[in-house]
Amino acid sequence: MTTAIPTRSEVRVSRPSDADVDGDWGRAVEALGASNLAHAGEWRTVIRKTYGHDPLYLSAEDGDGRRGVLPAFIVRRPVGGTVVSSMPFLDGGGPCGSSAALVDALVARLLDEARRVGADAVELRCAQRLAVDSEPMEHKVNLSLAVPGDVGRLWARFDGSVRNQIRKAERAGLSVVFGGAEQLDAFDTIFATRMRELGSPVHARRLFTVVFEAFRDRARVALVRKGSSPIGGLIALAFKDVLTVPWASCASAYRSLCPNMLLYWETIRAGCQEDFRIFDFGRSSRGSGTYRFKRQWGAE
Repeated sequence: MTTAIPTRSEVRVSRPSDADVDGDWGRAVEALGASNLAHAGEWRTVIRKTYGHDPLYLSAEDGDGRRGVLPAFIVRRPVGGTVVSSMPFLDGGGPCGSSAALVDALVARLLDEARRVGADAVELRCAQRLAVDSEPMEHKVNLSLAVPGDVGRLWARFDGSVRNQIRKAERAGLSVVFGGAEQLDAFDTIFATRMRELGSPVHARRLFTVVFEAFRDRARVALVRKGSSPIGGLIALAFKDVLTVPWASCASAYRSLCPNMLLYWETIRAGCQEDFRIFDFGRSSRGSGTYRFKRQWGAE
C-alpha cells in the first residue's frame, strides 16, 4: 500500500491591517527567535505618526503554520527619490522567518511592492545574507554585549580601563537617574545640540514622545548629571530579553569627566538587575569612534 505524504503548500504573503499588527503580528514576532526590536509592531504607529511615511508591512505563513514577518516603510525623499526601507531611523530590520522559504517569499514580495510604488531603491538593514542580486554593504556592524545574571561578574568582566573611567566619573561627582517621558525635554536638548555639532540630521522632538506613548513601560530615559544639571542621556527600549539603546549623547564640554561611561554602566547594570541577557549598543561604522567605544565594553 502506498501512503500519500501531503506536500507543503505555497507560502502565503499578505499585507496585515493595523489591527493585525496590533495583535497577530505581535504574537508572531514574539514566537520568532530571531526577531529584534525593529520587528516590534509599535514602529508602524511611531514612524507613520511622526514622519507620515506609509507602512509596507508583510506577513507570511506556510502550509505548516510557520510564520514570517517583514516590516518596511515607503520613504519619499525630496532628494534621492523614493526608498522602501526596513527599517528607517533604526539599526535593524529586514525579514524574520522560521524558514528560508518564508524569508525568500517576503523579500520577493517586498521587491514587487517596491516596483509597484516606483521606488528607486530598497534598503534591508539585516545581519543575514539574502537571496538577492546585490552585494551587501558591510561597513556597518551591530554590537551587543552578553549580560550575565550577576552584577559582580559583569563588573569583573570589564577591562581595567573601563572600570577606571567609570570611577573617574563618580569621583567627579557625576550621577545617573532614570525616568520616563517626563525626562524627554532634558534628553532632547542635549541630544539635538550634539547632533548639530556633529552635522548630523536631528530627529523631530515628537519622535521620542510617540516612542514613549507606544512602548510605555518598555521605554526609559537615563540622564547623567553634574550636580543637578543633566549633561548627557540615552533612551533605552526593552524587547524580549534585550535592552537596546537607539539614541544617546553627552555634552562635549564634559567629555573629560567620562559621563558617557557612567551613563552606560548604570544602564547596563540596571538591565542586569532586571534580568536582561543582552545589551544592544546599536550600529556603528567599523573603526569609528562609536565603534571603539562599544567594543571596549566587550561588545561583539
